[in-house]
Amino acid sequence: MAAESTSWSSNVSEPTFKKLAENELNADQLKVYRELMAGPRGGVRGPFNALLRSPELCDRVQKLGEFLRYESSIPARLNEFAILITARHWDAQYEWFAHYPHAMKGGLKPEVAAAVAQGKRPANMQDDEAIVYDFCKELHEYKVVSDATLKRAFDKFGERGVVDLIGVSGYYTLVSMVLNVDKQPLPDGTPPPLPKLK
Repeated sequence: MAAESTSWSSNVSEPTFKKLAENELNADQLKVYRELMAGPRGGVRGPFNALLRSPELCDRVQKLGEFLRYESSIPARLNEFAILITARHWDAQYEWFAHYPHAMKGGLKPEVAAAVAQGKRPANMQDDEAIVYDFCKELHEYKVVSDATLKRAFDKFGERGVVDLIGVSGYYTLVSMVLNVDKQPLPDGTPPPLPKLK
């Protein structure tokens, strides 16, 4: 059976998993819910409403995500760039919508993000951005990274940085999967930020 369009936010009024109210949660769910509310995210958004159906998984996922968002050795501009590359690869509209402002705040140029949204290699990237772009694109598209790209990444970010870059790509792949299965809508009136690619 062929999948329908992944631009859920423009044509789906309800997500797959209904929004859980605090008073509907069991003890395990409530513990994770309160940690999410008290943590740096300050809320239960994006994939976490769906993930609360499996509270132990949700807890582990949110802790990994907290590290990769706020404590990665990769600078915020490049970390958020890697997230946008992942969102584009998965056509994850909500993920792009949520992280585009963080990428701009981190210092990524709008024209770099715009090219990625169009499925194009951005022109005039800084050297470190070109390394992140090539590394992430190769990893997502070919499931491996070429020796030349890997050497550039090691030279720029070191072993820890390379592992953190793999981590952010893998984590936001999981997030994209959850968001796409959940058909997570954008806020009312928000157009899908990612165009359909041919």
